[in-house]
Amino acid sequence: MSTETLLRDLREQLRDGGLHGCLLVRDLHTGDELGIDPDTQLPSASLVKVPLALATAERIRRGDLDGATMLDVAPGRITTPGPTGLSRFRHPARIAIEDLLYLSTCVSDGTAADALFDLTPPAQVAEILQELGLRGITVRHGMRELSETPVERFDAEQVHLAHALAIDAGTGGRGHRVPQLDTTRANTGSARAWADLLQALWTPSKIHPDVALQVRDLMAHNVLRHRLAPDFSSDATTWSSKTGTLLNLRHEIGIVEHSDGQAFAIAVLTESLVPASTQPGADALMAQVARTLRDHLRQL
Repeated sequence: MSTETLLRDLREQLRDGGLHGCLLVRDLHTGDELGIDPDTQLPSASLVKVPLALATAERIRRGDLDGATMLDVAPGRITTPGPTGLSRFRHPARIAIEDLLYLSTCVSDGTAADALFDLTPPAQVAEILQELGLRGITVRHGMRELSETPVERFDAEQVHLAHALAIDAGTGGRGHRVPQLDTTRANTGSARAWADLLQALWTPSKIHPDVALQVRDLMAHNVLRHRLAPDFSSDATTWSSKTGTLLNLRHEIGIVEHSDGQAFAIAVLTESLVPASTQPGADALMAQVARTLRDHLRQL
């Protein structure tokens, strides 16, 4: 099958499955890549925790922060489905900065991430990205804003209404009545920008090798493995990743490393057009399309 035919078929599969997808798969050794709308900017959701981890680890390396410093963290006390870790704690906790890095990146704990954002505010995270030559990812706010969406205002049986609003209230210029989905106000990035960040972490770049190694190790221990991991994990591969979920957004970025030495950066950003919070079929479709792109690129 030609590449053009493949991409057309995959676009149709995504559309038939109720998804608008923005994807990029890149061979880290050759630079060859395949994508679908890879330059479209979308809100990042929890993907922003990777730049946060990078900036925090870099500040520890510089001596601005001590990873062993203990912080008192207030409990999140969130009761709606989704949040993890300290976000669901009912009592205060005392935790070291490096352990907050684990919770934020590997468990996708928003409260842990906000404790780190208190140390390194969004503007400083963005500044460090610029210093390291990373473009195309905007960091404007912490995670508290992501726990104040329409979902929290509806009863469980009405959550579909929040998703309907997320789907229908956007503008042609990617503005949105829901601020967390407005690309002029939210943290954002394109599939290409996220692939560039992954490449900078896995291959020589301006990122210090010790910092890159720490972030890679965090991503290797991501515990949320329901989305792309089933299609990229095996005895002959390793899958290191970070997911992002917010209203109708389902994202995952990661690196698949094969035992033969090949490695691919994979960035999958999607918007669901179906007003439902639980959509395992969408997760499976994301993985299927990403793997098909990887398989085709591997054979070129």
